[in-house]
Amino acid sequence: MTDTTPAKPDVSKHFTSSILLWMRTDKPRQAGMDRWKGPHSGIIAATPGLFEYRQIHLAEHNPGRWPDTPGVETAIPADRRIDGIAEVTFENALSPLAGRKQTALAFEDEVNIFRRTLLLAGPPGTSRWYDVAPGHKPGSRAIIYLRRGKDEGTVAFHKFLKKQLTPALIANGVLTELRTQVFLPWNEKTWDTPNVAHDNPTDQHLHASVILGFADDTARDVFYADHALNLSTLLAPHVAAIHAYDVTDALTYVKDSQILSHYES
Repeated sequence: MTDTTPAKPDVSKHFTSSILLWMRTDKPRQAGMDRWKGPHSGIIAATPGLFEYRQIHLAEHNPGRWPDTPGVETAIPADRRIDGIAEVTFENALSPLAGRKQTALAFEDEVNIFRRTLLLAGPPGTSRWYDVAPGHKPGSRAIIYLRRGKDEGTVAFHKFLKKQLTPALIANGVLTELRTQVFLPWNEKTWDTPNVAHDNPTDQHLHASVILGFADDTARDVFYADHALNLSTLLAPHVAAIHAYDVTDALTYVKDSQILSHYES
């Protein structure tokens, strides 16, 4: 009998930090997004020890794309709605030490663009990239942020993400990109930039992210319509919040430890 079970995709493990960004509201949002995309990106890209640097630009109107799920927050609170994410992947665990000079420059420039920034990071090796569609680039993306349920322990939650949720996402067969990341307990002093807010109430903490790639926006909409409800049944016992954002751009400035002359989208 022929085995028709889909092969498990290759997975690579990385050390990644994600800086959640909220644009200043006293300036046009697009002006801030453009400065982040332009001059600010050069500061980060020049940081020694980066394996990859991506900017994840989120749609301006993101009320929360995940379908209503009883007992789970799927509507994104307006003041916590993220504008973008700086996704920084290091070459190794010591790389952040080599980048302190550039980090200081980034600290100084943040106030020109952002009103709030939060750095979320996991231990080395807990950022996982699954090669779900070799040779196919995403034409559309979504990013999902998860908050653990109040009775869900950290170890159990990480095991759920790896052993249950990720295989269920892969089994849908619609993804062209899949990246998961779990976060250490949040610490304001890790990224204490001056004159920028870092408020992060305990009941607003986020504990994991899932980046999903699709062939196009239609495929992304089909995922929400046809697959998300089944995934909600899986997620509901483990999470208190599912915040699903539409991504407008994912711009790569450093790839395979090389600074690109022009960003890749």
